[in-house]
Amino acid sequence: MNVNAAEAPSPVPTAPEAGRARRAPRLSGWARVLVAVYAILAIAATGRSISQAADRWVEAPIPITLSVVAGVVYVVAALALALGWRRLAWATIGFELAGVLIVGSLSVFAPGVLGIHDLADIDPFHGRLGTVWSWWGMGYLLIPLLLPILGLVYLARSRARSLGERRETEGPNADRRAAREWRG
Repeated sequence: MNVNAAEAPSPVPTAPEAGRARRAPRLSGWARVLVAVYAILAIAATGRSISQAADRWVEAPIPITLSVVAGVVYVVAALALALGWRRLAWATIGFELAGVLIVGSLSVFAPGVLGIHDLADIDPFHGRLGTVWSWWGMGYLLIPLLLPILGLVYLARSRARSLGERRETEGPNADRRAAREWRG
C-alpha cells in the first residue's frame, strides 16, 4: 500500500474543521421552539422591567428588581440553550424554576414580603407591580411556570440521548468519559 504524505490523515484539524468544532450545536425542532419562547419572554420581561423601573421604582422596588432579574434570566437561558452552554443552561433554568415557585408563592400567600400591600397592584392581568413570575406566571398564561420544567426535561433528555449515542460508537466506557468531559 503506497500512501503519499499528502494523502495521509492529519492529526491537526484544518481551518474549516477547527471552525466547525466551535459552532453551537444544531437544535432539533422543539429545542428551537424552546429557545424562541425563551427569547420572547426575555424581550417581554426586559421591556416590562424597564417600563416599571422608569415609572414606578419608588412604589415597589422589590417586584421591579425581580422583573429585572427575570429578564436577565430569560436572556441568559435563551443564549445558553441556543449556543449549547449546558452548564449555564442547567444553572439558569434551575434558578428560573426556583424563582417562579418562590415569587409565585409569595405573590399569592404573602405579597407584603414583596412590598405590595394592595392586592390590586399585583393582579396577574391588570396589576401595576406584578412580575413575570407573580402568581406563577398567570399573567403570561403560566408559561413562566411550564417553561423551566420543559427546559430541564430537554436538557436531561438531550444529555441522555448523547450519552446513548456515544455508548453505541465508543464502547461501554463512553459514559464515564462523557461525564468527565461534561463536568469539565
